[in-house]
Amino acid sequence: MNLNALHPRQILRALDEIDRASPSYTLDRPAALRRVMLVLACVSVSLLVLHYAKFSTNLLALLGWLGDWNGKGEQHYVQALQAQGWLELCGYIWWTLCHLLTFIVLPWLVIRFGFKQSMLDFGWRWNQVSEHWRGYLLLLSPILVFVVLVSFGDDFVNHYPFYRQAGRSWLDFLLWELLYMSQFVFLEFFFRGFMLNALRPAMGANAIWVMCVPYMMIHLPKLALEATGAILFGLFLGILALQSRSIWGGVLVHAGVALSMDLAALLRKQDIPGSFFPF
Repeated sequence: MNLNALHPRQILRALDEIDRASPSYTLDRPAALRRVMLVLACVSVSLLVLHYAKFSTNLLALLGWLGDWNGKGEQHYVQALQAQGWLELCGYIWWTLCHLLTFIVLPWLVIRFGFKQSMLDFGWRWNQVSEHWRGYLLLLSPILVFVVLVSFGDDFVNHYPFYRQAGRSWLDFLLWELLYMSQFVFLEFFFRGFMLNALRPAMGANAIWVMCVPYMMIHLPKLALEATGAILFGLFLGILALQSRSIWGGVLVHAGVALSMDLAALLRKQDIPGSFFPF
């Protein structure tokens, strides 16, 4: 894949090739209608639950209920985690588990009991990712250049990493990155694995455009430029995911961007960890 592949005509040709290849349009009309209904219902429920459940305030409420239930007081567990310096990280553990539930578990239920298929058929295998490495590199390279440029701004330094204690120790940094990278695996499966592969037999390459709509919308709380870029980013990752029949190229792109942003911010703040343990 070269720069010519980004020409709109080449993009349309890539979509046409996806349309012509199996399993595009392999379902008859009644089966296709039911497939679309089930997939989009699952997507709607997943995004709804995630939007309201992911906030750490829900974890605090749960910890308060557990404290009352155990007779130790509503603030017992919260104060204990805060005193030990792990309350913020526990909030991100909660955030990651909410993504696991909504982006992995709920689609798995649809795949297993609705489609009677295996999760492995929805992009979990490596398949042809290596054959499309140029496409993923072409997608990643300008973003990394952009990261370097914006890393000189104060807003960038104040925003990343999301976990404010990532520079406290290497243990904090590694635990945070494990949670952060896991979220990208879940996200890529949900949008480029589940949505694309579940909708393709019903609507061919149009599954990519349908996927791009909710993918862009989860970026709406972010900067306008990032939300706008998510449309093209989703389109290119969708094409590559169907061509390679795998989510792992997209995972590597997302992980590369996120890790570089966190490291760039820590370097700018001179906050690279100095020890492995925080205690």
